[in-house]
Parts: sequence; structure tokens; C-alpha cells
Amino acid sequence: MSETDTLAREAGIDRALQDPDTARLVLNLDEVLDSNLVPGLHLDTQKRRQGIRATLRVEEGAVIEKPVHLCFGVTERRAVQRIDMRVQVGAGAEVSVLAHCIFPDAEQVKHVMDAEIAGGKGGRYSNLESHVHSGQGGLEVLPRARIHLAEGARFKSEFQLVRGRVGLIDMDYETVCDRESVLEMIAKISGRLEDTIKIREVGLLQGQGARGYLTSRVAVRDRAQAEIYNKLTATAAYARGHVDCKEIIKDQGRAS
Repeated sequence: MSETDTLAREAGIDRALQDPDTARLVLNLDEVLDSNLVPGLHLDTQKRRQGIRATLRVEEGAVIEKPVHLCFGVTERRAVQRIDMRVQVGAGAEVSVLAHCIFPDAEQVKHVMDAEIAGGKGGRYSNLESHVHSGQGGLEVLPRARIHLAEGARFKSEFQLVRGRVGLIDMDYETVCDRESVLEMIAKISGRLEDTIKIREVGLLQGQGARGYLTSRVAVRDRAQAEIYNKLTATAAYARGHVDCKEIIKDQGRAS
């Protein structure tokens, strides 16, 4: 079975790879295995000395009907994957991304994601990030994102671990929201044994009428640990936000 087939099967996107109307990018480590574009969407990759840069751009006013599949995987047992991600959503554009992060055999793997996301005026961008990990716990996932939402833009992200051990997840997201923009972030992670979960989500509601919602659902058992830091700051008239954190703790698990 090819690396493309392995990652597609683990991600559950076998059919999407056969659809000419579905945009996609499949990476194993820093090698592009498969890609496809649709009108209004531009997706470029560039290998760097360490890792790869991927740029996703949606033209002004474009509406991408079907979700874009981004599959970032590592089939090796020991490796470091570095992805420099740039997302630009044009004014009035709409796009939904299904991001699949697949590490089925990881024993000593580090996945580093550094993202910059810009939502143009009135643009809409949603991102569902689903992770499949190995059962060994030998994985470090280090995503960092800096996000700016222009007037009336909407951004929604959801992070979930669907299979395997956490290992270490250390998320660091910061968002600046202009007038009437909307930010929504959801994280759902369950840790066990010696897993470590760190979540930092910060939003600045600097525009009049801006709104923000940060939701975390974390469970820890055995000796797993979790640190959750969610913060919204409103500095403009009629801006409002809501932070909702819930943790389930069992055995010697710890959460703060």
C-alpha cells in the first residue's frame, strides 16, 4: 500500500481523493503526495531547509462549495515535521477546511505547525482539525497560530483527537478581532497514562461589536496532566465574549 493510500485510509478520505471537484493537499513529512485545486482556490507549497511552507488563498468573493482536505501526516516512526502555513481568505469569500493530522506509527515524532491566518472583510473560514495518533504516546504536537479577522469576518476552529495517545499537545493560538467579527474555538482532548495537554487560546476583541467564544473539553486519567489557559479581552463598545472550560479528572490525573 502506498503512503498516499495509508494516509487517506487513516484519515477516512479515500473517496475525496477520487473527486475532481474536491480541493486537497496530502503531505507525508515534507513531500507532496497528492494535490488538487478548484476555481477560486490557490494552494501552493514550497520546500524549505527545514520543513515546508503551504499557502492557501481564497479569492475575493469566492465560495468553495466542498470542504478542502488538508492531510498532514508522518508514516515514519521517528521524524520531525515542520509546516509553515499561511491562509488568506479574501473579502466576502467562504471556505471550510478539514485538516487531518495522521501519525499512525509514531514512536518519536514531532509535528510543528506555525500558522498565520487572515480573514478578509466579511470572509468566512472554518477549520476542523482531526488527529489520529499511535498508541505509544511518542508524539509531540506543537501548533501555533496567529489570526487576524477583519471587519465582519468569521473564524471557527475545532480541534479533536479521534484515536491514539496524546503524547504531548501544546497549542498556542492568538486572535485579533476587528469590528463585528466573530471568533469561535473548540478543543476536545482526552489524555491517559503520561500524556500532557497544554492549551493556550487568547482573543483580543478590539472592534466594536466583536464576539468571541472559547470552549475547552478536556479529560485526564491515570497520570495525565492538563493546563488550560483561555482568555478574552474586550476593548471596544458592544464587544462580548464567553469562555467555557470543563475538565474530567480520574485516578492521579491533574488539570489546572
